[in-house]
Amino acid sequence: MIKVGIIGGAGYTAGELVRLLLNHKQASIDFVFSTSNAGNKVYKVHQDLVGTTELEFTDQINQNVDVAFLCLGHGNSKAFLEQHSFSEITKIIDLSNDFRLEADQLFEEKVFIYGLPELQKETIKNANYVANPGCFATAIQLALLPLVQAKLITDDIHINAVTGATGAGTSLSKTTHFTWRDNNFSYYKPFTHQHLGEIEQTVEQLQNSFESEIYFMPNRGNFSRGIFATVYTNYEGSLEAVETLYKTYYKDAAFTFISDDNLHLKQVVNTNKCIIHLHKHKNKLLITSIIDNLLKGASGQAIQNMNLMFGFDETEGLNLKANYF
Repeated sequence: MIKVGIIGGAGYTAGELVRLLLNHKQASIDFVFSTSNAGNKVYKVHQDLVGTTELEFTDQINQNVDVAFLCLGHGNSKAFLEQHSFSEITKIIDLSNDFRLEADQLFEEKVFIYGLPELQKETIKNANYVANPGCFATAIQLALLPLVQAKLITDDIHINAVTGATGAGTSLSKTTHFTWRDNNFSYYKPFTHQHLGEIEQTVEQLQNSFESEIYFMPNRGNFSRGIFATVYTNYEGSLEAVETLYKTYYKDAAFTFISDDNLHLKQVVNTNKCIIHLHKHKNKLLITSIIDNLLKGASGQAIQNMNLMFGFDETEGLNLKANYF
């Protein structure tokens, strides 16, 4: 049984980690760190946990836990590690964007590995420090990986993806209030979203001949959780050939599946799944990819990475069922 610490315990991703870890057979929660909530019961913030756990938030860390999850705002993980130290045996999984890009992956003596299991599972198994991918980046990369690895991208990639309100985190802003979000739809950070760097990095690593553009339009949806991403690019092969390519690539993937039917978000919400659908129109290939932004896009994938790093069954603690109705 490994001991787990959670840093930044009041946010959505930390709440999901607590829920998952309470049902994990190989892990126990040692502490949940939150300076603003120290001394309060965890269920005072994550209110669905009333009657499930008596854990309390703390402003102290145990430096000797087996693994620490950093659930801090973007830019804050590096600052936290500069001010706090863990033992040499402690593995770290960071859920921010601080260590995802190659230029940022070396921190002091720690080398962070990019933690997309479908991309580099064997590398993650041997890692001590993992940078968990972004939610948009996860859905979009899973849509592209088979094509890119086969070096079949020959033109620009166009992406339109919609995320739920939880993608913005718990901090309030003008665009997160219910009265603004309800019955509303909008785009933000057109062509400049921070997750684009991760996507470009993976495409260039797998297909160094790629010289076209990736155009990414992120959108806000008026639902709580989930990402619905559509990706299209030129493709001259047959639909049957590309379906075979994708099913072969993901045949051993624990959570990524190819569907012959059109997709909708209820298929994946509250699960760690990514489901992909392929559609051919003239010379265009349309790839649809759906995930839960808080699970496969964040905390579920973080647990998946933890399982790989410690040699557990990859699906331990993640056999979740969608709330279909």
